[in-house]
Amino acid sequence: MSAPSSAPTLRQRRKDARPTELIDAALALFVEKGFAATRSEEVAARAGVSKGTLYLYFPSKEELLKAVIRHTLMADIARGAERLAQESGPTGQLLAELMTEWWVTVYESPSSAIFKLVMTEVRNFPEIGEFYLHEVVEPGHVLIGTLVQRGIDRGEFRPVDVDSVVHSIVLPMVMLCLHKHSMAACGFIEPHLTQPAQFVRQHMDLILNGLRAGAGGASSEAPAA
Repeated sequence: MSAPSSAPTLRQRRKDARPTELIDAALALFVEKGFAATRSEEVAARAGVSKGTLYLYFPSKEELLKAVIRHTLMADIARGAERLAQESGPTGQLLAELMTEWWVTVYESPSSAIFKLVMTEVRNFPEIGEFYLHEVVEPGHVLIGTLVQRGIDRGEFRPVDVDSVVHSIVLPMVMLCLHKHSMAACGFIEPHLTQPAQFVRQHMDLILNGLRAGAGGASSEAPAA
């Protein structure tokens, strides 16, 4: 008599994949209809399960949106932190590669809509805003700030206010994603944003040219008292 197979059954594989299927369905509907207008039963129907099954995994719509954020942006930040810990090459090159790869990937994926979702829904759902701040904004800021500070400490970058640099890197990228899901979604596409990958590379080139040691311009550090 043969021993029972230890391989997962089709039913088990389907069960294991269900959270991801629900997250994908939720993100698609949140983008199409907005968070407030999307009903839980619509997410369940899009994923091909019952509403009761949805609640087994995500007890509320807010928890479902948190899972969407966790599955996309938070996971990408964690991967970036791992890469930063492993690589010791030129800081400018690593910063450019990380930011370009990350933002192009985000822009071209459905997760680019998360920025718009959070910003448009945060006043009605402050819990989501707090989650986004602590789980995405703060870790992302630490990751980029650590890399900028490394460049300063190595003498590769001139002394600058690190927090200001982080905001200078990130905010145009967020606006690029907001444009995709607002003006561009209605057909009003600004000509210089028709090639987002090129925009991101040029943006990072400007940032790095301003950061490199020996670059012109006064330091943004506060003067000594």
